[in-house]
Amino acid sequence: MIEQTQLIEQLLDEIERNQDLLSRRRPLGSREVLQALDIEYTYESNRIEGNTLTLRETSLIIEKGLTVAGKSLREHLEAKNHFEAVAFVRSLVAEKRPLSESLLKQIHALVLSGNDRENAGVYRSVPVLISGSRHEPPQPWLVHKLMEDLFLWLNAEGKGLHPVVRAAEMHERIATIHPFVDGNGRTSRLAMNLSLLGDGYPIANLSGETAARLEYYDALERCNLEGDKGPFHRLIAQKVLEYQRRLLAL
Repeated sequence: MIEQTQLIEQLLDEIERNQDLLSRRRPLGSREVLQALDIEYTYESNRIEGNTLTLRETSLIIEKGLTVAGKSLREHLEAKNHFEAVAFVRSLVAEKRPLSESLLKQIHALVLSGNDRENAGVYRSVPVLISGSRHEPPQPWLVHKLMEDLFLWLNAEGKGLHPVVRAAEMHERIATIHPFVDGNGRTSRLAMNLSLLGDGYPIANLSGETAARLEYYDALERCNLEGDKGPFHRLIAQKVLEYQRRLLAL
């Protein structure tokens, strides 16, 4: 545990050094480059959830409005919806609006737009199971209180955490509660990145590649079943660091 804590602290120290370098280089990249990075984020986040579009196909759907033969309407909408949700998150950051329950539901509504109108932006009223996970999300009648408690934590104890750890915690807590019928992963990652961007940090872009996805799910599982949040905090810090290095290389 000590080694885990020390490793996270080392990552956070490097992140802070990079933040100093990035602060001297703003603005970071052209609009086109930053849009390409947001498309890549959309591709990876959807791929984690099983979307089969390639990065090129995702780009063509978002930038050109093209239809890709052999791909479902659902997958097309997932690409467009997530990219719009990223744009919404960036607009909230520009307006200096912190995350709230209302905004979280708006983000979720964008993620599910057109694919599940009934459940978009609405906390679930039914029990759910997470495929491949031993974690059992709380019963639906507990969701409203748990989400209320999450935001009370965010505005109290959460403020004392390093911004990267706070963002990781937010993601993990939302994912653990699993407040929506569908779209919890994408929504919790968007909430995490809203928190990071609002504090001046780059996003954490988690890979949808099989081994990386398993590492991500395993780290979340350890949070849920063992209360060991170290691996998940470390993973998110590593992803922030990777994104910083990409920005510094522009």
